[in-house]
Amino acid sequence: MPSAVLGDAHGIAVLDFGAFLDGSAREDVARAMVDSFKRVGFVYLVNHGIPKDKICTMFDWSKRFFAQPMEVKQLAPHPPSGTHHRGYSAPGVEKVVQHIYDKDALQEVRAKAPDVKESFECGWEESESMPNIWLPDDTLPGFKEACLDFYWTCHETELNILRALAAGLGISEDHLVPYHNAHDCQLRLLHYPSVPAQDLLEEKISRIDAHSDFGSITLLLQDDVGGLEIEDPHNPGQFLTAPPVEGALIVNAGDFMMRWSNDVIRSTVHRVRAPPQMKVVNGMTPERYSIPYFCAPDMSMVVECLPGTYSAEKPPKYEPISAGQYILHRLAASY
Repeated sequence: MPSAVLGDAHGIAVLDFGAFLDGSAREDVARAMVDSFKRVGFVYLVNHGIPKDKICTMFDWSKRFFAQPMEVKQLAPHPPSGTHHRGYSAPGVEKVVQHIYDKDALQEVRAKAPDVKESFECGWEESESMPNIWLPDDTLPGFKEACLDFYWTCHETELNILRALAAGLGISEDHLVPYHNAHDCQLRLLHYPSVPAQDLLEEKISRIDAHSDFGSITLLLQDDVGGLEIEDPHNPGQFLTAPPVEGALIVNAGDFMMRWSNDVIRSTVHRVRAPPQMKVVNGMTPERYSIPYFCAPDMSMVVECLPGTYSAEKPPKYEPISAGQYILHRLAASY
């Protein structure tokens, strides 16, 4: 076992990404990461490059934001269109689903078990197609600057992970980098309020239902509450716990990356449920915080299956497609 492989958590590899960054086991990390993506679509990375103090500070800002009264948070309202993923979204507004595009069917699913979470999202500040939506300048001073600083910190880590992914696939390390300028990526702050434990266990409400992400890769930071589950690749419909790992960044591949890799890489369905052995106080679950950073190619980019993922005997499964054409269609299905 390469020294960069620290172990696994329910089949998901735990890797020392510092060995890729400092060059001491660059090839080992790249191969092990792609192997985990092929098997389960997820990987844990420690020594990932996002400073611990910045992570702690961003979680503190997240908690301060969500602690604001609803009327304050609604000063940065998420537009009703699911294609403009910016600003604040209140509990029950978004319903994450897996390939449901009919509005009536979506409403039926939402009514049965609403997603009890709230979120705030931001992206590239100069975007004209998807401008950020901030609180007024005199409300929670410093929040905007903290979000934007963290966004670009995540972007630097994104590029290093994409370099490792390309290397693990046997192509030029920088092959994926020019497609990802952070113009269409998304930083999301998530808060799952405390809810009646029985309602969550009986699925009268949900945190996030089973779904796959639809970009290139997703970087996820979470607190120690737990609740993330991934579908067992060998037993569809069965889910495995993806527990918090101290100091680790969770990375998973999205549907666009699976398509881009000609299905070499797996985009795995995952969900957030009641955490195992959760501490219930007066019948209520603990609240949960997480910070995903969704990486997507610039929407103007047209991509075709990556070199090395197809051959004369195994031709590409997919025609070239623009990132915008694919991603906007998926975004609209969540609202």
